[in-house]
Amino acid sequence: MDARARLVEALGPGAVLTAPEDLSVYAYDAYSQERLPLAVALPENAGQVAAIVRVAYECGEPIVPRGAGTGLCGGAVPVEGGIVISFARMNRVLSIDARNRRARVQPGLINLELSKAVAPHGLFFGPDPSSQKISTLGGNTGTNAGGPHAFAYGSMTNHVVGVEYVDASGHIAYAGLDDGYDLTGVLVGSEGTLGVITAIDVRLLRVPRAVRVCVAAFGDVEAASAAVSAIVAAGIMPTALEIMDRLIVQAVEAHYHAGFPTDAGAVLLVEIAGQPDDAENGERAIAAIARECGALSWRAAADAAEREALWASRKGAAGALGRIAPNYYIQDATVPRTRLPQALHEVDAIARDHALPVGNVFHAGDGNLHPLLIFDRRERRQVEAVAAAGTAILEACIALGGTISGEHGIGFEKRGTLSLVFDAEDLAAMARLRDVFDPKRLFNPEKIFPSGAVCGEVRSPAAAQAAALGGGAWL
Repeated sequence: MDARARLVEALGPGAVLTAPEDLSVYAYDAYSQERLPLAVALPENAGQVAAIVRVAYECGEPIVPRGAGTGLCGGAVPVEGGIVISFARMNRVLSIDARNRRARVQPGLINLELSKAVAPHGLFFGPDPSSQKISTLGGNTGTNAGGPHAFAYGSMTNHVVGVEYVDASGHIAYAGLDDGYDLTGVLVGSEGTLGVITAIDVRLLRVPRAVRVCVAAFGDVEAASAAVSAIVAAGIMPTALEIMDRLIVQAVEAHYHAGFPTDAGAVLLVEIAGQPDDAENGERAIAAIARECGALSWRAAADAAEREALWASRKGAAGALGRIAPNYYIQDATVPRTRLPQALHEVDAIARDHALPVGNVFHAGDGNLHPLLIFDRRERRQVEAVAAAGTAILEACIALGGTISGEHGIGFEKRGTLSLVFDAEDLAAMARLRDVFDPKRLFNPEKIFPSGAVCGEVRSPAAAQAAALGGGAWL
């Protein structure tokens, strides 16, 4: 009996997809690298996930966990075929402990739905990637996602206190923070390569009493970035510090009409939250620093509706670029916050060298850059230019003391460029850890690590990036 027949026997025919037209839906994520799986399984509980893993391991089939497919690095792409485990039916809040500010959720739960579920208790969930309306908490956990508020609240690793997961033997295990090794810290950010997460215990935050959202306009992104460093150096801790350059602001304002100044070279979006007096004093202090750093204007949202409009514009920035060009490639890298002006200068120079328009929107508070290279995939020259520019941006950020990902993960897209950060011995050490969890390497194969990481054979970063982009890494 082959793997598909065994899956049907274990889960029932309504929980297993094998028709080509059904499989094609699960053949790619937002990275757009298409690979058809052997089958798609839709479990409803951890026991069924365990059964799927046992079938896959006994049949030697790869296992690819999938949330909403919104990932930007090919993490949910079934590169070697195999069985995709879709968590579309495991999408519930299992329990809420409001007194201890904890919740247990299934991996298919949409990020924003958790905050909605706990709002009656005066609570919310901190990590808020721009995709929070559609991305799942399982996917967020797999890539250690953050978002605009990661500057103050941290990323997923700061909010996940335990995970239930299925190991390579098909056993349902639990990892918590209180006892023994911190396996939770190992599993968060592992992109499905160590096991299949079936439940997540998360920490919740109290909704602040007062929230202020303000917009400062600057002549250029360098001045806005310098203001961010000055704010933090002054000992002030806003909940978010976000920057959009002129190209992004104009695209966003044409779509959302939230009131961003389109004549500015860059805008700094600031959120301050806490007790009313703290929020008021924080705004006053930050506004003064912004003006000292050359802010051309400062405006505070008048009410909750205006605050929500400003945030909706910021989180919808990438989609708004459809007004400018048919395709864009979003990069994800980090640099120390004080090196932001230099990093942005490098990004601009790289884009000019490759004759590509670039828009910058980024989490300035924690130095997480998201340059968007704009192109037309029908033009081969532009595709090749995007591949080269993407690698050059990563190299520039590393030279400034940064790294190749802030929150999107490594996945299939950046596995060839991981050698920019780690040498062969480092990669081999990580690969040995993976082998402890997954000796057959069936959990999400061909993700994170370069091919040949165990034996130290790593391709050049430029070639690896070009190969990844050449396979379809565009939106």
